[in-house]
Amino acid sequence: MSLVTYLAEHRLWLLRTPATSYALRLDADDRPRHVYWGPPLTAEQAATVPGPVCRDGSSFQTEGYGELEGPGFGAPSLLLRYADGGAGVEWRHLGHEIDGGHLAVRFADRHHPLEITLHYRVREDTDVIERWTELRHTGDGEPIRLERSDSASWTLPVLPGVRVSHVVGGWSSESQLKREPLPYGETVLTNRRGTTGHQANPWLMLDAGTAGEEHGEVWSAALAWSGSWQITVQRPPSGPVALTGGFGHDGLSWRLAPGETWTTPVFAGLYGASGFGGISRAWHAYTLRHVLPHPQELRPVVYNSWEATGFDVDLDGQVRLAEQAAALGAELFVLDDGWFGARASDRAGLGDWQVNLDRFPGGLDKLIAAVHGHGMRFGLWVEPEMVNPDSDLYRRNPDWVLHMPHRTRTTLRNQLVLNFARPDVAAWAHDWLDRLVTDHEIDFLKWDFNRAFTEAGHPGHDDPDRLWIDHVRAVYAIIDRLRADHPHLRIESCAGGGGRADLGILARTDEVWTSDNTDAVDRIGIQHGYGQLYPSRTMAAWVTDSPNPLTGRLVPLRFRFHVAMAGVLGLGGNLPEWTPDELAEAAELVARYKEIRPVVQHGELYRLGDTDGPVSAVQYVLDDQIVVLAYRVSARFGHPAEDLRLAGLDPSSRYRDAATGAVHHGAVLTFHGLPLDLPGGDHASTLIHLIREP
Repeated sequence: MSLVTYLAEHRLWLLRTPATSYALRLDADDRPRHVYWGPPLTAEQAATVPGPVCRDGSSFQTEGYGELEGPGFGAPSLLLRYADGGAGVEWRHLGHEIDGGHLAVRFADRHHPLEITLHYRVREDTDVIERWTELRHTGDGEPIRLERSDSASWTLPVLPGVRVSHVVGGWSSESQLKREPLPYGETVLTNRRGTTGHQANPWLMLDAGTAGEEHGEVWSAALAWSGSWQITVQRPPSGPVALTGGFGHDGLSWRLAPGETWTTPVFAGLYGASGFGGISRAWHAYTLRHVLPHPQELRPVVYNSWEATGFDVDLDGQVRLAEQAAALGAELFVLDDGWFGARASDRAGLGDWQVNLDRFPGGLDKLIAAVHGHGMRFGLWVEPEMVNPDSDLYRRNPDWVLHMPHRTRTTLRNQLVLNFARPDVAAWAHDWLDRLVTDHEIDFLKWDFNRAFTEAGHPGHDDPDRLWIDHVRAVYAIIDRLRADHPHLRIESCAGGGGRADLGILARTDEVWTSDNTDAVDRIGIQHGYGQLYPSRTMAAWVTDSPNPLTGRLVPLRFRFHVAMAGVLGLGGNLPEWTPDELAEAAELVARYKEIRPVVQHGELYRLGDTDGPVSAVQYVLDDQIVVLAYRVSARFGHPAEDLRLAGLDPSSRYRDAATGAVHHGAVLTFHGLPLDLPGGDHASTLIHLIREP
């Protein structure tokens, strides 16, 4: 099967994936027009699909989307202003190139010195279609002003009803899934804070209102970008729904200089007919195969010192924690905030990345040696993009932060944002990070980002809004360079929890700190929303103390572990305060997690039950192994746990419970259910590991 076919007589391109097709064609005026996105089509079939037309002949209604000029009235994907006051594009087709699954369609404006290349990429092992755009100024005169430069626009078939799925939230309440009817008009999902954001995430799913977890058509799109972003969905009173998305947000503009090429991030799309669960599994497989740097690895069990010690860190205390963490089975020990400069609280020291020798006499090497001596890897918390005003760095370089002339510099969490769009600031950050990893045996960095952009100016720069883009690109470049120079180094993305989780940062890091909220009950919902798009292999989850330090909720240790086992298990409690019985149970549960870890981190995810129902569960399938984690938050009199119907099994096979030896038939597990042996009372949970018999 050819991945990309060009039908010259129809001026149509057909892109094919294993289970879908996408088609576009040029109209009489050379404008690119969406034709089809859905189940597979042959080239002959695609040639017969009509393009969008004005249905009622009205001069006020067309179905053009993603345009400014001509008869298109949808949300614009591209807003341009020229030096002569003109705007928009009059398309002139220049040609195209096909390289395997990569299609590049080239255009020029009929009058202005602008070339536009629309990029599409499809692969043989995924239904995800990657799209991005390049703009090039081909003249030698004035710059072209870019007021909006989205990566791509997507158009759905006409549907009888439309529902949108996306996530909302805030700090410590990230990834709250919402499924609701799409309003008529324009719906804008955005984040203006300079990073991906806790309040929303740059993906969405659309269906006709009839899709379920394992049935029905779903169209989805996700932006691979870790800064501010905007996705606009338009639902007209009649006709198809369309969406457009890209980096930046409303109110920003950039200058495209003569000879310059401007490349957008990928805005990928995915269609499937197996419900929301099928779409999630397809995104997970794509991320594992084509996004993550080391997808084949199993992520280690981490112990992080933050909730045990806060800023009160020293050599002896961390060595004792490392010994206890190793005894529980931890494989990576991470020293969190407080190891550097005058960092006794969040009020001072950020930016002064020298080891505090009062706390760690002789430096970090003694602690690192102790950690390695216990058979664990060593990791360190860093926040390279931030500075406290009370720091030597800020006193030396007050102009290094984001700021505007004659405006107060707002501090959030007692800190300011360094302007990584400045090459000297980005170079400084790379240099100290490189020295840190080079001079010490550091295996892992927890890269944090604890405040949003404010006063986001770049005084003296002729294109100050570029900082919103160039800052993120500088972060990418620093991480890429660190990883190239230190192949052993692994990195976690953190931004006050899950504020920087997206396909762009996952292409450069190994996991995401999902939320600062470690309350197991809250985490069920947070992990449910996160897993709609991102795989368990990237979802860091800790077991911490009870009562929970954030919510005060009392939850049994077993329940806390079972919730955290649904992702990359970590430990974050104050271990010296745990009882001998708790430590013994924790060691047993860590060992159990290591047995099922390959299935959880690399298996296919099935969501069972409703997170708001009596019992919710997640199931993972990898080859002949099945893992089920089931939770009952609140016991209800007269409502015992019903048998849990599993998914993704072979009805003709038999499955043995690895713990009890009981054998179950696949047909019974699928169509009747698995009996759940849940403890009594609230916060009850269980783990079942099934193995298919030969």
